[in-house]
Amino acid sequence: MASFSQLPSGKWRVQIRRVGIYRAATFETKREAKDWAGGIETQANHIAAGGLAPVPKGATLADLIDKYTETVAKLPGRTKGATLAMLKARLGKVLLGSLNAVTLRDFIDKRMKDGAGGVTIAADLSFLSAVLKWGRHARHLDINDRLALDARASLKHRGLNTRAKHREREPSDVELARLYAHWEGNPRQRIDMVTLCRFALASGMRQDEICQLQVDDINRAAKTVVIRDRKDPRNKAGNDQTVPLLPDAWAIVETMIEGRGLGNVFNARAASVSTAFTRACQAVAPTIVDLHFHDLRHRATAEFFRMGLDIPRVALLTGHKTWAMLRRYTDIKPADVHLAVAKHAAESANLISIQTRAASPRAQAAPPKGPARVPTLLQRRRKGGPL
Repeated sequence: MASFSQLPSGKWRVQIRRVGIYRAATFETKREAKDWAGGIETQANHIAAGGLAPVPKGATLADLIDKYTETVAKLPGRTKGATLAMLKARLGKVLLGSLNAVTLRDFIDKRMKDGAGGVTIAADLSFLSAVLKWGRHARHLDINDRLALDARASLKHRGLNTRAKHREREPSDVELARLYAHWEGNPRQRIDMVTLCRFALASGMRQDEICQLQVDDINRAAKTVVIRDRKDPRNKAGNDQTVPLLPDAWAIVETMIEGRGLGNVFNARAASVSTAFTRACQAVAPTIVDLHFHDLRHRATAEFFRMGLDIPRVALLTGHKTWAMLRRYTDIKPADVHLAVAKHAAESANLISIQTRAASPRAQAAPPKGPARVPTLLQRRRKGGPL
């Protein structure tokens, strides 16, 4: 029950104590105090019945998204931020109390009409699901947090493929040579794209990681570098990793940091590198189709396995957390399997040859005697030999 009391100033103060909830406020009139108390008591009854608070009257999905982005400690990434902005633009005016399966059905229809594929729409609904789950479990609002997940599950009934096709594109030696020749022959080229590409192939790092490397994060003695805030699906901020620089990568870095103690290693912005790479692919003749800077990482990762590195060591270089994530970048061809078998056979044959030589009678013969003893001066005199 609410209790009302008039203050000496003439205003009305109302207090509510119910099922562990305490609320108090002051109003100009008793009528305003009663209206407010009625809303709070309704909310208290709702919480007492179901343990969740009713959705505030007039609250929209845009309000929930704004509160989510303001409250969640981890800042959304570029993709998630863009998707949340799109959801606000398209669904932001929908009242939370009115959000239902039909609303999301219409949203999917419009996304499909705009040309969005199943993978993109599934990602949209996954981000929306995260917001709804946060609203129910962090804010304890009585909203259906299964709406977006159920809508995502309905995509397969529309015939949409929600699994991304693994990209297998790698730059060939011929394509790389053409790009290198283009950049080296362009007097207006300011960014050393040839060095950046060679380092990407030698290190397997992402474009952003390469462009953010700092001189003071490089350990010259250990030949390692610290990658700050390395990409992570759950916690990117503070995810610093120390990564070894293989011989080819170290040869490039060693030249870049000679005589330097601070600053960016390559002095290049990721956006500028991406633009320069795309323009070069379009400028060469014939045009190089469907090649991105990130494809260099794909080739580098496959090369690490071809070198004989195992999964944990490759994961340390690339920053992948699981084999499922790493496998997307692994393009082992049948020829690579034959090469690995031939290499193993050659190593085994060499080992057998060494063991055979070690076990041969000649190898087991007594070791040769040491150098002959030189006669002393007295012995030479007795023999009448020359002194």
